[in-house]
Amino acid sequence: MLSIDVLNDHSFDVQAEALRQAASVTLETLRPGQALGLTIVLSSDDEVCALNRRFRRVNAPTDVLSFPADEPPFAAAPEPRYLGDIVIAFPYAAAQAEREGFSLGDNLMLLVVHGTLHLLGFDHDTTENRQSMWAVQEQILRRLNISPALVPALEGQDDDEE
Repeated sequence: MLSIDVLNDHSFDVQAEALRQAASVTLETLRPGQALGLTIVLSSDDEVCALNRRFRRVNAPTDVLSFPADEPPFAAAPEPRYLGDIVIAFPYAAAQAEREGFSLGDNLMLLVVHGTLHLLGFDHDTTENRQSMWAVQEQILRRLNISPALVPALEGQDDDEE
């Protein structure tokens, strides 16, 4: 059982079901059959910049931030284990998609896949980790029928987790 919520308080024009699908395919690929949950938050550039400044000490917006949840002190069956939050700066992601020549929907799904991988413990802090994360990301994008050519859009980013 997967529990994937999408919060869109700014009423950005997005297909919430496509974002849920991106997270779901990622989780089912790497943790099949596990009861897991996460939240995808669509936010403004200013809000993401404030989070980036507060938690990463980087005074700039970015496309996606991941905030893993703490491990629960005990298993709360039958509730899914909550992995954390993925926060996407929608205007930043829209400009990124336009600049790179990708559809906004595909770019948002890439950011959800990327953020979910961070919640599952993947990182791109070293060359080896980056190669591993990008390979898994490419596999998941193919399952979603999204071109892995989108991945270079993230190559220069320091989005990362908290």
